[in-house]
Amino acid sequence: MNDTVRGTVEMSAAMAILGTIGWFVVLSGQPIMDVVFWRCAFGALTLLIIGTALGLLRNRLSLRIIGIAALGGVAIVVNWLLLFSAFSRASISIATAVYNTQPFMLVGFGALFFAERLTLTKLTWLAIAFAGMVLIVEAAPDAGDVGTDYFTGIVMALGAAFFWAVAAIVTKKLKGTPPHLIALIQVCVGVVMLAPFANFSQLPADAWSWTMLATLGIVHTGLMYILMYGAIQKLPTHLQGSLSFIYPVVAVLVDVVAFGHRLHLSQIVGATAILIAAAGMNLGWTLWKGKPPIASPHPIK
Repeated sequence: MNDTVRGTVEMSAAMAILGTIGWFVVLSGQPIMDVVFWRCAFGALTLLIIGTALGLLRNRLSLRIIGIAALGGVAIVVNWLLLFSAFSRASISIATAVYNTQPFMLVGFGALFFAERLTLTKLTWLAIAFAGMVLIVEAAPDAGDVGTDYFTGIVMALGAAFFWAVAAIVTKKLKGTPPHLIALIQVCVGVVMLAPFANFSQLPADAWSWTMLATLGIVHTGLMYILMYGAIQKLPTHLQGSLSFIYPVVAVLVDVVAFGHRLHLSQIVGATAILIAAAGMNLGWTLWKGKPPIASPHPIK
């Protein structure tokens, strides 16, 4: 099996696992603060074992690297808190679709802080995603079909996307640092952040809840990180981007099959618009043909 095929299998598996995360969050039956705490705790234990087995803990990291990774960890944990809270309010399908506005958050950061140029193509994809957001926000969910605070759920999903983009920008400063160590630092930060708020006086009393929580940490954090980072090392960026859309597709299927949620036509159109725009942004699809510079034989995206 060559690297491309193996990387494709790893990335596909990682995104499929990620797509089921809402199901485990809901079925755990635990408060979101506790869910994220135990995800971090089980994830830290898993990544610690894996890091030790791979000899990664022998790497000496500077205080600067640890500090930057910890800052990214704060953003990641806030991202999880907001996204998981959005599931019960706007449904897994809608929250996941809105969450996929992440590429536009990154574009905004690039323009604000790194003086990156906003092209007409990027602005068009942004406009399409915004139109999709308007359709989703204006849709009236069926009573009992989703939580009672639909709009708050959408805002939370947008907030989760924002903090994911913050974490992505911060992580760019950690080039050359083993990704498993970055992930380990991030989930350890989550344990420290959330320990004062976790409800240790009323721990889950049944094996089912513990199984859901352990799965979120071991499978959706430890295993998923290993598969995803392994794939990133083997695949070109465009293939990584295209395979990442397995995640929202699986999330929508889980929402429909496991919870019986049905989206209105306007919600379907809005979610589709966001995902198409995100795909266009991630994969560099061009909408406007311009005359390329004479010095370059290839169009600039």
